[in-house]
Amino acid sequence: MKPQYLFFLLILIGCQKPKPEQQITSTTPENKTQTETVVEEKFLKTDTISISEGEENAANNYILAHLVDQKADKDSIVTAKYQLDFYQNKTKTASSKITIKGTDKGSEWGASFGLTSAMATTKNSSLIQISFGYPACGYTQTNYLYYLKNSNLQLVHQWDSMTDSGWGSWVEFENPSAKANPESFYCKTVSFEPEDNDENMGTVTHSDSIVFRLSGNRYKKELLSAKDKTYFEKKMSFDDFHK
Repeated sequence: MKPQYLFFLLILIGCQKPKPEQQITSTTPENKTQTETVVEEKFLKTDTISISEGEENAANNYILAHLVDQKADKDSIVTAKYQLDFYQNKTKTASSKITIKGTDKGSEWGASFGLTSAMATTKNSSLIQISFGYPACGYTQTNYLYYLKNSNLQLVHQWDSMTDSGWGSWVEFENPSAKANPESFYCKTVSFEPEDNDENMGTVTHSDSIVFRLSGNRYKKELLSAKDKTYFEKKMSFDDFHK
């Protein structure tokens, strides 16, 4: 090799210095911790609904009714949207969203366990009745029947009711087994309206007979009579009806 080429080769090798350690880029991915941001829901109003007779149980089992939205139409009929959060032993277990059309200012919530007021059928029942409306005669109440088993929540039935001094329309439940959590039960719509010429006489009618049967974790309902059609009618006095 010629001396001049050897000289240039030595100079080239001397210029190629190794990179400092701090300049070497690692290809190993970094372990980054992602922090989830919990967004707090904003509601227009929140009501607490007790669903137990005893004060101790009422403190542990309740429903929070959150008013999500409220609008009035051109006829001033108010439609409200609610989110119902169910709590068992102070722990939120399930939620349901409902829309109520025709709400009145000053309306109140109410709730009870079971299908009837009998203690045997309300204790430890997974069925919960909820009502909403203005607490006075002549006002319509919106009613809901829920089935809550562990975290499984089902809206089983919904209906309106109205009573005014013993007259009106409502739903009656029948539980033949008398169990707190029956495999099947029934309901019917009952109406009692006064006669035009005799305020002491009225006509009672039955309609919309329904059977509810438990299948797995849900109740299935079957209409036993023609929808919105009367299948029983009888005239009777006011006193006889309320005996």
